[in-house]
Amino acid sequence: MTIAPESSTVKRALSAHAAIGLLAGALLYLVSLTGTIAVFYQEWQRIEQPDAPEMATIRPAAVQRAVEAVMASDTKKTTHLYVHLPVEPLPRTTITTDHKAVHVDAEGRIAGPEEIAWSDFLVELHYTLNLPSLIGITLVGGLGVMMLALTLSGVIAHPRIFRDAFRLRARDRGGVGLTDWHNRLSVWTLPFTIAIALTGALIGMASVTAFGIASAGYGGDLAKVYAPIFGAEGKPNPAAAPAPNVAAALDYMQRHHPELTLTYAIVHDPGTAGQHVQLVGAHDRRLIFGDYYEFDAQGRYHGKAGMSDGELGQQAAASNYNLHFGNFGGLPVKFAYLGFGLVLTVICATGCYIWLAKRQRRGIEEPRLKAAWDAVVWGSPLVLAFTFILRKLAGNAAPLVPAFWIGMALILVAAVLVSRPGVLATLLKRALTLACGVGAALAVSGCLMVGG
Repeated sequence: MTIAPESSTVKRALSAHAAIGLLAGALLYLVSLTGTIAVFYQEWQRIEQPDAPEMATIRPAAVQRAVEAVMASDTKKTTHLYVHLPVEPLPRTTITTDHKAVHVDAEGRIAGPEEIAWSDFLVELHYTLNLPSLIGITLVGGLGVMMLALTLSGVIAHPRIFRDAFRLRARDRGGVGLTDWHNRLSVWTLPFTIAIALTGALIGMASVTAFGIASAGYGGDLAKVYAPIFGAEGKPNPAAAPAPNVAAALDYMQRHHPELTLTYAIVHDPGTAGQHVQLVGAHDRRLIFGDYYEFDAQGRYHGKAGMSDGELGQQAAASNYNLHFGNFGGLPVKFAYLGFGLVLTVICATGCYIWLAKRQRRGIEEPRLKAAWDAVVWGSPLVLAFTFILRKLAGNAAPLVPAFWIGMALILVAAVLVSRPGVLATLLKRALTLACGVGAALAVSGCLMVGG
């Protein structure tokens, strides 16, 4: 009788330990799920706002008119002005400042605000879990490190994993069939998983590393840390100046580098005497997202950052983003990333189910933890679908971040109250099917209304 309290304390401690492990698994699952969906970020923008003007190309003079119009209408000071130029996956011209984003038509006239709140919410959820930027991206980078460690340790822990790559045992109550599927899927997608985990870890941890270096040696100036890779910022001069000659820079690139696809025009410190222009040129059949081509305010060329032909490390750094998000090779690569990403998400889900089953075989019955994991696996896509429906019905100002996290909290509370195995999972699956149907219908109807 005297050991009962201690035994109870130990059980509670083990349950808390398991819950913490489940939380880490849940975040890993959520990052995998959102990353898979975010592969189609450009396509989601077109679905979310189908009435924005589209064009295959836009003339330099029209871009110049648009830049001047936005600068004239923006009464607040902005540090940068970004012109997204039309490209095949997203044939739209959009100008973004620190305060607003607008679409422009083929003649350079402002056509209305950019309204892609759900697409941006999805990417932010993947990048930072909606936490403050540095904290969130560091946490997600840490999850990338965890995924890489789990992948490599899983291979080492199963010496016959490659030999048995196509050996599947029958389903049984002991969970052998599920374990086999988990292991086989892990082998079949091993190169993809390593690439995603490694690039995700590099992107996330690079931010906190750069912040540390900037704080220690550059007085907190992050731009100086990134300058050797992405090019240096110009000398600031706050004196007022007219709009820069972006058209001259675009004309220069069309004449001298017609082989490049221009994706962005960036004006640094617009409206000041220290302003300068960068054009991002994508190189065909290269993994880098592009190279920065530098111009002064008059549109005179001053060289490039060198990501296309500079140091190997510089080129590797410029390749991380495309390799992580599948932004190369067009739709075939995106669909491949979709398939591999869904498999990776399944691996994350089954990994925790296998772990819970092993605890159960050791006599540790935790139906609430099992129900909580059901809530994560089926509740996450359900609440994501709900936020899309909310965006389509309530407009661009819909409170997507609180809706998602409150929705997830309610489902997790339901998991505690409805702890019978499988009951909550069945309800969530049915709700997910319904939500996906409603979301698809709203997306199609929106596109048809514009087309009609």
